[in-house]
Amino acid sequence: METDRDEIRSLIHAYCFHFDRNEPDDVAALFTEDAVIDYGPEHSPIVGREAIGPTIAVGLRERFKATSHHVSNIEITFDSEDDARSVSYLYAWHEYVDGSESELWGRYVHRFRRENAQWQIAELLLQAAGARNFHRSRMHPIGRRV
Repeated sequence: METDRDEIRSLIHAYCFHFDRNEPDDVAALFTEDAVIDYGPEHSPIVGREAIGPTIAVGLRERFKATSHHVSNIEITFDSEDDARSVSYLYAWHEYVDGSESELWGRYVHRFRRENAQWQIAELLLQAAGARNFHRSRMHPIGRRV
């Protein structure tokens, strides 16, 4: 299982790497055919690998001039030999095409599925703990107790 954990960690890191390099097709290739990405309540989830690349390409081209995503505290749980889930902490810096900047602190909640002997992302949910100058006014909360 440690090999599986390493592969899943690498998958999460690859998502950040390709997103930051403005490689939407490489980001999409990390997902299952029926994957779902939920970046927040202001937009409909992105459903299906074929929709992921073109959808995020718009934001990478029209909204962001540069991004830098950092993940840590990756906790992975296996539901079966070929199904896993994780929670990882996120810090993301963004520079917009207009020159303004934002920061986001939160986490990714993932589900993974092994298909054809390769781990892929089946679901990605973005949750926010806090943000500064971020382009969305509403985000999924991390579920902090009061």
